[in-house]
Amino acid sequence: MVVEKPISSDVLTKYEMVVGLEVHCQLLTQSKIFAADANSFGAEPNTQISVITLAHPGTLPKLNRRAVEFAVRMGLACGSEITRYNVFARKNYFYPDLPKGYQLSQDKGPICVGGGIRVKVKNPATGQPYETTINIHHIHLEEDAGKSIHDGDDWATQLDYNRAGTPLIEMVTDPCIQTAEEAGQYLTEVRRLVRYLDICDGNMEEGSLRCDVNISIRPKGATKLGTKVEVKNLNSIRNVQRAIETEYRRQIELVETGGRIIQETRTFDATTGRSYAMREKETMNDYRYFPDPDLTPVIISDEWLADIQSRMPALPSAVYQKFTTFYGLPDYDAALLSDTKELAEFYETVCENTTNYKAASNWIMGPVKGQLTEKQLRDRQFPVTASQLAALITLIDNGIISQTAAQQVFGLMTNQPDAQPADIAQTHNLVQNRNTDALKTLVEEVLAAWPDKVDQYRKGKKNLLGLFVGEVMKKSKGAADPKLVNQLLIESLAG
Repeated sequence: MVVEKPISSDVLTKYEMVVGLEVHCQLLTQSKIFAADANSFGAEPNTQISVITLAHPGTLPKLNRRAVEFAVRMGLACGSEITRYNVFARKNYFYPDLPKGYQLSQDKGPICVGGGIRVKVKNPATGQPYETTINIHHIHLEEDAGKSIHDGDDWATQLDYNRAGTPLIEMVTDPCIQTAEEAGQYLTEVRRLVRYLDICDGNMEEGSLRCDVNISIRPKGATKLGTKVEVKNLNSIRNVQRAIETEYRRQIELVETGGRIIQETRTFDATTGRSYAMREKETMNDYRYFPDPDLTPVIISDEWLADIQSRMPALPSAVYQKFTTFYGLPDYDAALLSDTKELAEFYETVCENTTNYKAASNWIMGPVKGQLTEKQLRDRQFPVTASQLAALITLIDNGIISQTAAQQVFGLMTNQPDAQPADIAQTHNLVQNRNTDALKTLVEEVLAAWPDKVDQYRKGKKNLLGLFVGEVMKKSKGAADPKLVNQLLIESLAG
């Protein structure tokens, strides 16, 4: 076993990393970008293909209009300039899993240019939070390749062409990312945006959101970029951050020991935490781009762009702002509830039926979210309906049931999809007892049972009131109205 000598902090501080990301997002269109084949995840291998996907002679591609609209949506969300005249090009280099032998992509004129995404991160040295904008160089449209399966056969690589032709947007940042955390937060925001826009499911584990990392190092304070290395096909935010840190240290160690960084493509092994060389990086000339003769230019007119803009949903930042202003939520609540479109929409639907906005937030952040897994949330499989939750909050606000009883009602509602909370509370004897005479009798019984504590209370030990309230609640089996019990106890103890 080889034990590596760690790089000293003094050596690390001599250099700074420069990172750029290429994020590939598979678009949620029903069909592929240039063919009518179905575009969905999980089908049996080679069942979503046609003569166009397989590049049979004489077949011609036809651009999916929906894919163009999804790309424009992302550009608008990022503040990009939308290119009105779009041309597709053939990117020529060998793809074993793309039957044409070239990829249809955009070269000189990407559909979205410029823009950026704001991220919140912590300074690694001080721990203090700061905000920065990750600048986007461009976003372009292209088709995905198929999938090579290397572990399905001992002697051959198997090819599944279902993914070939799936529409992608590739988001390319400027080389402006300075820490692994900035990269992770950028990816988190990209995933959140595509989900809000309903253009990609953002499931990195399924490959619908993938990331390539370009990283170089340079002496601290230098302005010239170093030789970049690309780490390909990272499928989790955590692995992106790990790969950046690993490659940063590898390059520093290489330079410090007299080595030379070469422009290459590497792969990251999440099990070992190491990256390994795959091939030397191609140059742009190697791709031999030229305009595709089979696809006519795509012109995005003023009317088409205005139509796309009119159908844009509220973005996370606007939702957060609404939650803090209109609903008056604290920053923490607003940030958590606006984190996903599903939670935000559920919260607003609850608030259509109650004005106790904070209570709605508490219930969603607590019991509701506690029962949600990521898959259930994405499929909008909430444990209760918004109207049920609003009705439950109303019962509490009106003093019909206690907070303790409400927890029981909530648990029962999760197993009774159509039941109303008022009916559940009545059936299970959870409605609060507000009968003053009956509660006075219970108060008298409790005080008679604790004469020494009553004496201590009257001598100034007021915190004993909680003991008396608890005893009355026990006697009522939780059915007594705590506020009324509290009031009756104070009156009796004052006598």
